[in-house]
Amino acid sequence: MISLYSGIGGLDSGFASVGFEPLMANDIDAKAESTYRAVLDSVAEKKAADEHRYMVGDISEDFAELAANEDAIVVGGPPCQGFSRAGRMDPNDERSRHVRRFMEAVAAVRPRAFVMENVAALATNERWIPVLRAVRRSAQKSGYATALIVLDAADYGVPQSRKRMFLMGIRDGNRRDLQKLRTNSPRCSISVRKALEEVQHFQDQPDSLKCAAKITPAARPVLRTSPFAGMPFNGQGRFLNLDSIAPTISASLGGNHTPIVDQAWLDSPQEGGASIRRYMDALRVGKMIPIESSWRRLSVPEAARLQGFSTEIDWVLPRSVAFRQIGNAVPPPLAAEVAKRLARALGATPATSKQGDIAA
Repeated sequence: MISLYSGIGGLDSGFASVGFEPLMANDIDAKAESTYRAVLDSVAEKKAADEHRYMVGDISEDFAELAANEDAIVVGGPPCQGFSRAGRMDPNDERSRHVRRFMEAVAAVRPRAFVMENVAALATNERWIPVLRAVRRSAQKSGYATALIVLDAADYGVPQSRKRMFLMGIRDGNRRDLQKLRTNSPRCSISVRKALEEVQHFQDQPDSLKCAAKITPAARPVLRTSPFAGMPFNGQGRFLNLDSIAPTISASLGGNHTPIVDQAWLDSPQEGGASIRRYMDALRVGKMIPIESSWRRLSVPEAARLQGFSTEIDWVLPRSVAFRQIGNAVPPPLAAEVAKRLARALGATPATSKQGDIAA
């Protein structure tokens, strides 16, 4: 596989875990490469991440370097901020042009198949219908039959709600091929608690990986029925329900937006989140009670685990960079599900996914 807009390799590691061999990766962010290699190493039988090139720069300037790889597949997640509900959903956002750049690369390489990942809104919001139609027409002109699927990472062993679209194309594909792309695998879900219990205990993690933002009561808290919703504190950081799944892990973590964990509840499940409920009940009647000493922000390794990354990865970059890299990544177990479908559609037998160990 050739990977474009690779970031730290969430998509790539999912594909590598089921048997796709990385040939080349690309991203404009030079800080992503070292993390990418660590992520790929965490799922490879050997140091596969060191055996292929990681190109730093705008790949659209030189598609010629990708030529003569028509037996490969091309995968990538072009920037999504222009399409995301979390952003401004601006049709003129310069970053939105990259979905077309991705298809230009596909036309230049003519790979056996391609997979383009993006936010679900690109597939479901009426505003983006013309964009998506243009992309699919481009694929058709290049000889690809396409299937569009929207998946939630929570259904494939990732402990967060994260819906993403995947436009998948097969060169000279037929209806049977496309049906294999749409065929679901058995679903698997895990809780925030189970995921965080696999991470090194918070007290033993280095301070450099812990969010330094204090938990400060909001002057005008926004309350909801659920104690895990609303905005009781400065910023948008909310309590995590340890016995459910997390909301989408975003790239803006590291400050007041970072979710809050009750360490006492994590250590003692029978506590049941009582201190959280007590605090929120007090706010509802206009009372302010002290913040518990056991409440703290999510750390970098914990955010990575909630995104589906292996606990074996060392996050060595500054925490603000690491949080951003993690939040922008495709959850590896979700990528592995897409890779399995594509392998079957191409007539291959997917290897046993190492991402299954993460989801189990």
